[in-house]
Amino acid sequence: MSVEHTDVARAADGARAADGISYEDLYDRWEQGNWRASAIDFTRDREGWNALTEIQHRSALWIYSMFFYGEDSVADNLSPYIDAAPRPEQKYFLATQQVDEVRHSVFFHRFFREVIGAGDSISSTLAYTEPQLNWGYRNVFDRLDRMADDLRKDRSLPNFARGIALYHMVVEATLAQPGQHYIEDYFAKAGTMPGFNEGMTNVSRDEQRHIGFGVKVLSECFRESDECKAAVAELLRELLPYSVAVFTPPGWDLSYTRCYGFELEDIYAFGLRSVRTKWRATGYPLEEMPGVLPLDPELDPEEIARRQITLMRAGVLGAPNGAPESSPEIQRLLFDLVARVARTEAVNGAPMTIQWRFSDAAPWHLRIDNGRSAAEPGVAPDADLTLETSWRDFVGVSMQGEDPRGLMLRRRLRPRGSLRQLARLQKVFPRRPNRLR
Repeated sequence: MSVEHTDVARAADGARAADGISYEDLYDRWEQGNWRASAIDFTRDREGWNALTEIQHRSALWIYSMFFYGEDSVADNLSPYIDAAPRPEQKYFLATQQVDEVRHSVFFHRFFREVIGAGDSISSTLAYTEPQLNWGYRNVFDRLDRMADDLRKDRSLPNFARGIALYHMVVEATLAQPGQHYIEDYFAKAGTMPGFNEGMTNVSRDEQRHIGFGVKVLSECFRESDECKAAVAELLRELLPYSVAVFTPPGWDLSYTRCYGFELEDIYAFGLRSVRTKWRATGYPLEEMPGVLPLDPELDPEEIARRQITLMRAGVLGAPNGAPESSPEIQRLLFDLVARVARTEAVNGAPMTIQWRFSDAAPWHLRIDNGRSAAEPGVAPDADLTLETSWRDFVGVSMQGEDPRGLMLRRRLRPRGSLRQLARLQKVFPRRPNRLR
């Protein structure tokens, strides 16, 4: 069976699985799983915390800060979701979820105050955690804030689907769940912080229920409207540069993960494997979303994780660093992405060759023909359009949303070719809706 047919079959199986979840069952699970954040016993946890090494302290503070700040943020932002939900059953569940998020915030606040010794009030503890939040994290949660504002103004089904995708599938399924997995695994085995482990087990169970709700809602939205699919794919394209950078450790110090027994690649691969399954369950797999996961579908999650981390460390993916690397490997990885996001249908059956000549890196070119695209190093003798620029500016345009028109006005991007070919280029590579913050 081909990869395409396999994906279709998996999507169909996933959609049927989502149908097997009822809102009533999700609510029942909430009642059965209620727990008290105020009753968690942290008596032994202080001793366990003091026994951790210095790097384990720094790593834990980094990871736990993201959890605490995130729980507080989603608790604040859920009300517009309740108002926008089209069905009463969805409103009821979202109301229970808001209670969950507040309970999670209380749990993390107690842990920070009673075990770490950070802050006395919730606001002071949040202020203590804020310096730990990196570029990717801040931008994801800034988008969550704006999503709440968007839902107050626009309660349409596509916008509701966009909000559910951001909250339940990006924040909870893509970011929170992988972090929970490794935290729970370490402390469950160590047994040194039983109160924290008990609380995280409860939080994880709640998040599983929330994600199940998100999968069900999106599966219904996608069946009802292709506009919902388009809205969600657009959101994921917007968020990818930020979400992929959330687990970037401070200063790229890999001991932040190794001190707890896992590599950075492990958390990325686990997250991708998990979230792929959940998107298939919605009936709209990541692989079907244009430009969202522009990678060879045959690659395993570990290789995808390696590529993502390599491009981030090179300053190509994730936070802009002003000096992206241009080694042969980095160029190969980036141009593989460029070839896969190219909208081959935009050339209307007429082959097109685009040449890039860089002032500070080796040249590359892209051929589009018969619905296929292929990028190769070197100079093409028959280019329809040549773009002269720097590698830094190319990364800025292709990965970071920089406006090429501004570069052209400043003579930092010089196209060589007809206006017709330049117009075709804009259709092949539509500009990002906004520049990276």
